[in-house]
Amino acid sequence: MARTPLTLAALATAAVPGLDVVKAERLGSTGGDADVAMLAARDGRTLVMRMPRTPAAEQQQSADLVALRALSDGVRARLPFAVPRIIGQTLLGGVRGVVTDYLDGTSLHLQRITPGQAASIGRAIAAVHALPTSVVSDVGLPQWRPVDVVREAVATLDRAAATGLVPASLLTRWESAAEDQSLWQFTPTVINGSLSAASLLAIGETITGVLGWSRLQVGDPARDLFWILGSADPAVPEAAFDAYTQARGVNDRQVVARATFAAELEVARWLLHGTDQRSTEIVDDAVEMLHALLDRVGGDVMHPLARSVDGAERRSGSLTEAIDLADGDLAERSVDAAKPRGDAGGAPSARSSLLDGVDEGRE
Repeated sequence: MARTPLTLAALATAAVPGLDVVKAERLGSTGGDADVAMLAARDGRTLVMRMPRTPAAEQQQSADLVALRALSDGVRARLPFAVPRIIGQTLLGGVRGVVTDYLDGTSLHLQRITPGQAASIGRAIAAVHALPTSVVSDVGLPQWRPVDVVREAVATLDRAAATGLVPASLLTRWESAAEDQSLWQFTPTVINGSLSAASLLAIGETITGVLGWSRLQVGDPARDLFWILGSADPAVPEAAFDAYTQARGVNDRQVVARATFAAELEVARWLLHGTDQRSTEIVDDAVEMLHALLDRVGGDVMHPLARSVDGAERRSGSLTEAIDLADGDLAERSVDAAKPRGDAGGAPSARSSLLDGVDEGRE
């Protein structure tokens, strides 16, 4: 049963000594995996009280707390947007409730993002990627090397191929990308790891806050960018990637190609999620999306995603072929990769040779 805003307000007063709540209202829908209320305090503060309703939501919240603690005041000062602050915590029946401050701004929807907002998104992501990797390493959060990213992709390909539901030409396209060593010569950075339109808050054209830090890690910068390729307006990803590149000042020539690969592979992850959950509905949806993807990439399906072209040409081509690959909101409904590990897990992969030659020394 969902907890009422008044119940959450009472829990918040237990979590925050001296808190005097004068108004409480539900934040979000009642059908989610957490009960959330927005609280107005007598001292003028606006706070958020959140109580998970499922074990998965509890696990995600615990990871989020670790990440938020890692984002110290000094780290936050480097970011052009706000990040939630932990105000207090309490336990109810073994479940942890957390009070954070309320961030101003309106949640974004992918298909409503404007080019101006997209440019602000690009700059916001660039700021995260510019953070020192010690932010992550000092608290023991995951650190993915390029070889780890390839291994995970190969493991996903193996599992997707084993279902027998992925068109052979798509598997060939993805295998070619995994084989292309130039695609994976990137410098890992701090990444949010689970960004989507719903993670972002904006006022007008400016990103004012970022929610959801449970997958904070060091990894492939493309992981934070792929979701925006699902915009139906080509000007949106174009503006985001242009602003990102200018703000970073780093020439990662293949970031768009890797983002395209990640966007396409999300469809395979959705398929695997359906098979893991034994959900015919999800599997059928994923199969439909795979065939739609095959239609969209069309004549390019037999060619590698990475090519020896200049950055501008690669960006233009990738964005054209990638629009709508994520079916608008796939990023919000798909399941992220497993945690990084020393190998792909299980028996040696038939595609283990794809890993040869990847630069394992880059940190």
